[in-house]
Amino acid sequence: MIERVPVERRICLDDYAGFVPLAVAVGELRSRARELVPRIAGRRVWMVSSTAAGGGVAEMLPQLISILRELGVTVEWVVIRPREPEFFVLTKRLHNLIHGVGDPRLGASDHTLYRAVSRRCAEELAQLIDRDDLLVVHDPQPLGVGAELKRAVGVRAIWRSHIGLEEELPATRAVWEFLRPFTEAYDHAVFSAREYVPDWLLPRTTIIAPGIDPLGHKNRELKPHKLVGILCDSRLSQAHAPVLTPPFGEPARRLRPDGRFTEAAETDEIGLLYRPILTQISRWDRLKGFLPLLSGFVELKRRARTGERPARDRRRLEIARLVLAGPDPGGVADDPEARAVLEELGAAWRALEPPIRDDIALVTLPMGSRKENALMVNALQRSSVVVIQNSLREGFGLTATEAMWKGVAVLASCATGLRLQVRDQLDGRLVRDPLDAAELARTLDEMLSAPHRRAAWGRSGQRRVLDEFLVFSQAMKWLRVFAETASRR
Repeated sequence: MIERVPVERRICLDDYAGFVPLAVAVGELRSRARELVPRIAGRRVWMVSSTAAGGGVAEMLPQLISILRELGVTVEWVVIRPREPEFFVLTKRLHNLIHGVGDPRLGASDHTLYRAVSRRCAEELAQLIDRDDLLVVHDPQPLGVGAELKRAVGVRAIWRSHIGLEEELPATRAVWEFLRPFTEAYDHAVFSAREYVPDWLLPRTTIIAPGIDPLGHKNRELKPHKLVGILCDSRLSQAHAPVLTPPFGEPARRLRPDGRFTEAAETDEIGLLYRPILTQISRWDRLKGFLPLLSGFVELKRRARTGERPARDRRRLEIARLVLAGPDPGGVADDPEARAVLEELGAAWRALEPPIRDDIALVTLPMGSRKENALMVNALQRSSVVVIQNSLREGFGLTATEAMWKGVAVLASCATGLRLQVRDQLDGRLVRDPLDAAELARTLDEMLSAPHRRAAWGRSGQRRVLDEFLVFSQAMKWLRVFAETASRR
């Protein structure tokens, strides 16, 4: 039920420091580490999550762990693998309820299941952990595991919640009542935004914004030949000439009108290298706003046929395409709803009239190789003129951060995690209502018709990520939390 996750060291701090924009951040991190790391000497830090692939937590942890290790911190990463499939069905409900969505009735059987699985995982993990170690538990799925370990072993424990909602609703009251007994066992908590923190946790909570790895496979710069090679190797584009590297082990797949998923460029190309591409890449989750975005794009295409506009703008709208991409549902263990959400989206897509349907690509990205998956995401984002994150709820939204780092203009909803990053008319655009297809169409129309402003938003967004949302500032804040928690009686 407990599985260790190996973390390979690919990029060291000297590699980052070799890039002029990153050198100052690396220097500040090293200086802070010389002060803080000795305060946690002799202790291991255990990161506990529910999956090693898919989603923001799995994206952030490998390089954060690698950097902490280079700074002298002993860090291990484990994931929970419950034998009961219904456990992740329950925790997906808890995830949705924290976002204010779903049936708030949580019964005795839910409590029994959650406690039983948590206890068994804790018993297995207790064989690895010493009392003086530090435990960092990510999100609600393994929250109970940490609480059981805290009570049984006495290990110092930190709960890191990556999700939340800024308003109180019947759903949020119910889920926090369910989770509160487990959160109270922890020494400290970490949230992404002050608005997400329940009142009883405020006195022992630190705010740490997530951060991306600027040189990782998902975010590193891609020269034109490398970008084209990745698109061809993943079968997102056809190879019109020889490319250097062999095809990836598994191709990206695209939904066809007959309901099959085939290689993305098998019969026709999406046009990633030629057309204005609008892209959203997320988990297949109803809260990500895929369906209203689909409707918004349909409305955008219809706008192209009405009203007076310059010929170039009309042409841009006519040939624009929307890419809706996400991980292969079979590759994300803790998200049992993904397949159903993708099927709902596919049914809506197949119901569209063919000319508009042909300008929308639903793409699944394989999860067998973390590197290849990251390179596909990188190439898709860099092939886009606008990256969209139309979430109804969003704890933070690293897909927006990634696009901003690449200098791509971002259209985001006003969900709290996205609003913390994207400043409207400065780093991109925000829509007030992610369910409003007309507002989405109108804003996309304005963005597509303003290439110079898109470029300025991209430059501003890149600077904002450099200042606020890279892995170095995240690591620095974690070191302080470790040191303070370790010294607490």
